[in-house]
Amino acid sequence: MFKIAITGPESTGKTVLAKQLADQYETIWVPEFSRKYLKKTKGVYREKDLYTILMGQIKAEIKMSSKANKFLFCDTDPLVIWIWSKVKFRQVDEQIEKTLHEHPYDFYLLTSPDLVWKKDELRESEGQLNELFEMYLNKLNELGRSYAVVSGKGPDRLKCAIGVLDKFEKSYLDHI
Repeated sequence: MFKIAITGPESTGKTVLAKQLADQYETIWVPEFSRKYLKKTKGVYREKDLYTILMGQIKAEIKMSSKANKFLFCDTDPLVIWIWSKVKFRQVDEQIEKTLHEHPYDFYLLTSPDLVWKKDELRESEGQLNELFEMYLNKLNELGRSYAVVSGKGPDRLKCAIGVLDKFEKSYLDHI
């Protein structure tokens, strides 16, 4: 099974893409734990809550991984929490930093900020998407993680992701 992180700035289609890819590959996806958590707190959180959110996400991934078929699509990852902390609190807790390094994925799909911003009660970064996207790119490169940028609107975005994943899987199979 390949664990695929769908990462990137908010409002860049991560959840929609996770659902679509799970359907395409007849597998499951792990929803973004922070949404469930923040709805319970009515959007109020402190810096220490980010680690709790991160652990909730990882526990959900572990729980669902046994049900996955070839791919497990994760609608967020420790990098999202790392950048969220860096932007919101101007620092990153050492537990989040450690988890970022110790909890890699087989591949990352970085969603491009080329979609129209959709406001909701939990989003905070309108007008910062390009800056955040650059932070994701830089950190993925710094960490040496394998990734591809997914762009396009509607079916083109899904087609882009499928093409990338098919190449990733073929490359993996060619090397074993």
